[in-house]
Amino acid sequence: MKKVISIIREQFENLPIIFRVSKYEDRATYQSHYLGIAWEFLNPMIQIGIYYLVFGVALHAGQQIDGVNYFAWMMVGIAPWLFINASVLGMSRSVYEKVGLVAKMKFPVSVLPTIRMISQMTAYWVMFGFSIIVLLLSGVTPTIYWLQYIYYFFCMIVFLFSFGIFNSTISILARDYYIALQSIMRMLFYMSGILFNLNSGSFPKVFVRILQINPFNYLVAGFRESFLSEGWFFDHPTQLLLFWSITLMFLLVGSHLHYKFRAHFVDLI
Repeated sequence: MKKVISIIREQFENLPIIFRVSKYEDRATYQSHYLGIAWEFLNPMIQIGIYYLVFGVALHAGQQIDGVNYFAWMMVGIAPWLFINASVLGMSRSVYEKVGLVAKMKFPVSVLPTIRMISQMTAYWVMFGFSIIVLLLSGVTPTIYWLQYIYYFFCMIVFLFSFGIFNSTISILARDYYIALQSIMRMLFYMSGILFNLNSGSFPKVFVRILQINPFNYLVAGFRESFLSEGWFFDHPTQLLLFWSITLMFLLVGSHLHYKFRAHFVDLI
């Protein structure tokens, strides 16, 4: 637990650096492109358009899910997923790509995954705002349930941080891990209920129960439950306990491995 506290302390002590470097990375990534940082928003919008044409128009034409049209329902789930997916993959490569530079400076390696996550935040807020507009245009009115978005956003950040510390270390110890993680994230995209309503009755209950163990399903379902006013997060104590248990496991194991090997990152790479 001391290692967990130390890593968390490093994040708070270096918050100014984290935000400053993440802003620089945003600009540097698209510096040589004509449209610049606009690609951060164009890429996800193109993906959303493709998914809607395939799953919304072709498979769910004219159908409503949880009282709203398919596009609005999809947007509530896909907006956080795009942020989650980009953060997970970016955080996994963060130490591997920057450890050589950090080794020459007095700079805690543990903040590198956090920098990658924060750098994705601008695109997330744009997609989040677009989701809210779509919901309002679809006839959804704000309710008190919307307040629990704060809880699920906190859950998302804590899980991504825990998973990022774990992945960034494993990606150095096992070079094939990042490639496997990419495939796993593609699979989880379809297994997290982002494009399909897992509670529609079309899937066996046992299958749905297994999928609900997935932390990403907990987050996506939670965001939808909040904005579509279906219930409170404490209405599902089993899923809540599973989510925080998995998150704590990644945080404990990831912190332990990070501190065990951080002095050897340069040699391992």
